[in-house]
Amino acid sequence: MSTQINLTWHKKGVQECKRGIRSKGQSELPFSPDRRRQKHLLEDSTMRVCTRRRSRTLRFWLLIVFLCLHLLVVSLVLSIYHTSCEHHSYPDIQTSISFSVQNTSASTSTMAAAGSDTQEVEMDGTAGDLAKLEALYSHPLYNLPTPPLADGDWLLRVRTKKKEEERSAQQWLSANEDGYDPILWNASAETHPPWLRFHLGISRWQMYQHKDPNLSVLTQQMASHRIVSAVQKSGGTQLKLVMSFPNYGQALFKPMKQERHEETNANLYYFSDFERHNAEIAAFHLDRILGFRRMPPVVGRLINVLKQIKDITTDHKLVTTFFTSPVGNACFYGQCSYYCSTEHAICGRPLKIEGSMAAMLPDPSLAPRRSWRSPWRRSYSRSKLAQWETESNYCDSIKKMPPYDRGTRLVDLIDMSILDFLMSNMDRHHYETFEKFGNDTFLIHLDNGRAFGRHSKDEPSILAPLVQCCRVRRSTLLRLRLLSLQSYRMSDVMRASLSQDPLAVVAPLLTEQHLSALDRRLETVLQTIQDCLQQHQHHSDVIYDDITDYHGA
Repeated sequence: MSTQINLTWHKKGVQECKRGIRSKGQSELPFSPDRRRQKHLLEDSTMRVCTRRRSRTLRFWLLIVFLCLHLLVVSLVLSIYHTSCEHHSYPDIQTSISFSVQNTSASTSTMAAAGSDTQEVEMDGTAGDLAKLEALYSHPLYNLPTPPLADGDWLLRVRTKKKEEERSAQQWLSANEDGYDPILWNASAETHPPWLRFHLGISRWQMYQHKDPNLSVLTQQMASHRIVSAVQKSGGTQLKLVMSFPNYGQALFKPMKQERHEETNANLYYFSDFERHNAEIAAFHLDRILGFRRMPPVVGRLINVLKQIKDITTDHKLVTTFFTSPVGNACFYGQCSYYCSTEHAICGRPLKIEGSMAAMLPDPSLAPRRSWRSPWRRSYSRSKLAQWETESNYCDSIKKMPPYDRGTRLVDLIDMSILDFLMSNMDRHHYETFEKFGNDTFLIHLDNGRAFGRHSKDEPSILAPLVQCCRVRRSTLLRLRLLSLQSYRMSDVMRASLSQDPLAVVAPLLTEQHLSALDRRLETVLQTIQDCLQQHQHHSDVIYDDITDYHGA
């Protein structure tokens, strides 16, 4: 009887221990003389059972916690190891790396060998492209003899009279201002800063000479010289800043607004597109490769938003547009017609932004410029068409109008349309010339920020002047044919030329798709000229021979 009572009470105690509640059966135990003693023994036995079960449960949970911590540490170590092995690439480049547990040493050596081979191939490709570029610039078509220029063929000249030399021998202009270098210029070109030598080198027929040694010096200074002033340029539809340097030189800064790999939204009209900094840089290089040399030098640069703009600007309206983005980047948006708002702000990463620096032309008070409305200007309307888009014989009337009825103005305009078609620039509504030279001078190729927007689509209407007029310079045609050859392929020489820009170390200024588009569009231009030659009985009706002394094909 006592044994049954003990077993029953023990089982109930174990069950109560499992449930974690107080036993309800203790008060129902039958009477016994040793009841109190039995009660204590059974309570001790129950407590030992509970203690063992609790300790077992505690060990079980500790084991789970330990395993979880161990797995967390292992995953953290693996993620750090994987991150350290990843290649940091640009947004348009995706690189995947797979790791194998087996044959680790063999895989590592294979990857190292493959990486070495790839690097050698890239170096060989770059060297080959640079060799093509050097060969192109050494070709006779780029080194044609030019007639001597008269004094009136230079845009600006330094006064050389003795009185002027004596008066300006020590100092040309006023004393230096805060932040600017002392001015110790005289009539000697060796004392002139690069920007002044550039201004003095502008002639009736070109912005700079083919092998001008000052060109690299000028671009290097624009890319690295200390900036002493930054103010917003008035006019225009988008934000631009005028940067001043200690030697009194100035450059027009256009900040980065679109990633290089991004195409222009197909739903945007041409007059609503962004102005791209890399388009300004690439347009300068393309203009030079085509042998035009009608564009001011442009170079890329990284700018500190705070130190090199906000802290030194005297433009109070510009200062009020600076703010810090939610992720801590320094931003500003300025004041302009398009895209000057917090929604389209220019933001550093977190402080520096990319941009193009274009050499400023001489002040209009020294060298006035005339703005001409392009005969093939677009309507800049969402619904209307321009006159040239509806009249098939439109060019016949243009040929009878001054200044297109004589000289080289018409073929100069067609040169510009070829340049615009190659870089897909639909925003050529005006062009400028220097007033001093009258109508017998080159066209200045300014404002190319809306070029290189789309590589997947060509816009044939840009070639309307060539298609409708069927007229082209012989020098332009021969250079285009040269650039279509494998040994001088346009995409290769363009890649090589752009690789020399400081921003090329950040990412290629043009993607491979844009470079391929150049070759494709070049074929279109050459085919258009060939169609014109077939339509006209005499080649002289199509080809304007501006290099009569050159006897090459």
